Amino acid sequence: MDMIHHPKYKLLAADLDGTLIGEDFVLSPRVKTAIRRAMERGVRVTLATGREYTATVQYARELGITTPLICYQGGKIYDPVTGDVLHTVTMSRDLVEEAIGLARERQWTLCVYAGEQIFVNDTQRLPDMFKLLVGTSVRQVPDLTAVLEGQLLKFIIVAEEEEADRIERELREHMDGRLHVVRSHRFFVEGNPLQATKGQALARLAAWLGVDRSEVMAIGDQGNDTDMVAWAGLGVAMGNAVPQVKAVADYIAPPVEEDGAAVAIERFLLTDE
Repeated sequence: MDMIHHPKYKLLAADLDGTLIGEDFVLSPRVKTAIRRAMERGVRVTLATGREYTATVQYARELGITTPLICYQGGKIYDPVTGDVLHTVTMSRDLVEEAIGLARERQWTLCVYAGEQIFVNDTQRLPDMFKLLVGTSVRQVPDLTAVLEGQLLKFIIVAEEEEADRIERELREHMDGRLHVVRSHRFFVEGNPLQATKGQALARLAAWLGVDRSEVMAIGDQGNDTDMVAWAGLGVAMGNAVPQVKAVADYIAPPVEEDGAAVAIERFLLTDE
């Protein structure tokens, strides 16, 4: 009778954009096969992303994932089977109002995530890529302070890469220590609640599932993936990852164009070494 070998890692957390999918937003056959084979071997798989639920769950369904999903940079954890919210972290109204004031002064394109809706101060300056990425309608409102009711989850400033670099530095100077400033894409600078990081959400999820930190593998590419990759027992940076993610990783995979996530999964979850 053949022995069934179980992988050392029992939980895999994978970022979506720049990790599992490239700018075509398509899961490659190799990535899909690797993830499905890992799950067949008993590995729990979650997606850990800045996207909201509706733009995340479609990929979970395509992959057959039933483990809770980490969305909004860790601001919410959802059950992908029922759609129930299992955990929520929100941001204070004062911080969002401060961001709105800065955006007005500096003419930044600002998106505010309130409840399950996204509001923006100027849709004309919003690239089509952003609309594809969020997978939901974005509503333009002349005064963003008018929509600050209910759960405030995060905000995103959208800008060209060089301007986004400057905005990231300025936002850190103004608001670091009061909220978590991360780069989730070369065009996006995000403000999130201090307790809303992928690393913190992954630690919470692992505890719920009874999985030790040493049994967790995480893969990512952008600044918002840094603490998740650093926390995991095995942290993987994509070949296209920013330097700060590579600096904390245990292994650097090929870039997303070369199915780097699949390469890492095949190496660490699909072999018996």
